[in-house]
Amino acid sequence: MEPYDAFHAIDPFAAAASAFDRLTQVLAGPESAALPHHDLEDLIGVRGRELLRLLFQARLDLRERQERDQMEWTGRGMVRGADGKVRPHREPGHSRALACVFGTVTVTRTAWRGRSMTSVHPLDADLSLPAGLHSHGLRRLAVMEAVRGSYDQAKEAIDRRCGKVLGKRQAERLVVEAARDIDSFYLSRVPMPATASTALVLQVDGKGIVMRPEALRPATLKAHRDKQQAMRTRLAPGEKPNRKRMATLACVFDVDPAVRRPHDIIAPPEGRGGDRPPRPGPRATAKWLCGSVIHPAEHTVAAAFDQAEARDRDHARDWLVLVDGAHHQIDLVQAEAGRRGIGVHILIDIVHVSEYVWGAAHCFHQPGTPECEAWVAGHLTTILHGQATRAVAEITAQADQGGLRGTSREGADACIRYLTGHADRLHYDTALASGWPIATGPIEGACRHIIADRLAITGSRWGLDGSEAILKLRALKDNGNFEEYWRHHLAREHERLYPTPDRHDYRLTA
Repeated sequence: MEPYDAFHAIDPFAAAASAFDRLTQVLAGPESAALPHHDLEDLIGVRGRELLRLLFQARLDLRERQERDQMEWTGRGMVRGADGKVRPHREPGHSRALACVFGTVTVTRTAWRGRSMTSVHPLDADLSLPAGLHSHGLRRLAVMEAVRGSYDQAKEAIDRRCGKVLGKRQAERLVVEAARDIDSFYLSRVPMPATASTALVLQVDGKGIVMRPEALRPATLKAHRDKQQAMRTRLAPGEKPNRKRMATLACVFDVDPAVRRPHDIIAPPEGRGGDRPPRPGPRATAKWLCGSVIHPAEHTVAAAFDQAEARDRDHARDWLVLVDGAHHQIDLVQAEAGRRGIGVHILIDIVHVSEYVWGAAHCFHQPGTPECEAWVAGHLTTILHGQATRAVAEITAQADQGGLRGTSREGADACIRYLTGHADRLHYDTALASGWPIATGPIEGACRHIIADRLAITGSRWGLDGSEAILKLRALKDNGNFEEYWRHHLAREHERLYPTPDRHDYRLTA
């Protein structure tokens, strides 16, 4: 491609007009007549991007010319900087590069200077230019691509669309910078109100992320180094590689009550009759996700309670907390609720309960048989009726009568311990009658989507800042708040870069 002059002394858009004329001549000429449509697409894509870059460059050049004309029309003038001090001397012709989605352009502007003072460029504030090389449009594109796939894939996608304007390490840095205002964004938002009959549901879960050694927690790092010093060629049975750091996710949403009965959840052993179809369960609305890999789990639990309290400041609604049975999570939830003086209903996910019941069933019946399935359905129905202690007694009696010992009884004993340990958090009869959900589907799905689909890519190892940024940005995008957040982020970035006592604006003074 022939190079185009990006600046014309008379008409800044002359180079862009010339590029457009050349492109139309190529498309109208014989050299493009025999091209298939895909080659035409490539040709227009490359030449068209250069045309857009020239248009952008021309507008920047015109803006710089207008700045000079304004200064000449208003006289010498002076500029007051962010420190309140006047810069009396102007020096035109200062330029800086700006990599954008069309390529790299040059921004030329006037610098205002004073003795022992940093230079001030009013046009930078007018254009809201970033501190670094890359434009906000390119930063936004890098974020959108990086939260979707690996950084290598993001770089390839940006190269195809914009040319060679961004490196992989630069993309990682831009993503971290883009996530810096997420916490302040959610603090400034006001959730939509709901009626007192709408239940407020909180869910908490965790998932490990493979980290670089310096990003591990001290205890994990010590275990990791001890394993390396042993110099074994493989891990022993049951041994962990000690390469993960636990990320905690929390989910808050509203549900309108949907009353159900146990047989809407578990079909009876004899089958469900056609005259009584299962009732639909409650549906989550206004879902909000948050998470962190840097901060401890109690920080994420507190953030979830903050969001819940913003939705129900008077505590007039029913608060339901669904967990998978991890005692650490339950302790954190109870401590946070007690600190705030909030009464919450803690319920164990029925799916986790069913896994233990299935494990017990395999102690008495062959896996995959109708008898095994009927046994599970019967006991789960009993548990859903709020009679977990009865199910424990029946399983214990059957194991004793069958003479089960040792490993043949492990599944039954694990189920008995689980149901007994969580007996006060298995009131499914109350939950079903109140129309509440009884499974942790939203947070389980979030762990797979937010963490596993991106942060658990094969071969990836993360640092703290990068993993935290990707986790928060993916949660933000899943909440449907990215566009609103990006406007908030650009406004905050402008305030950080151009803080002035004159309402964040440089002004010429006579």
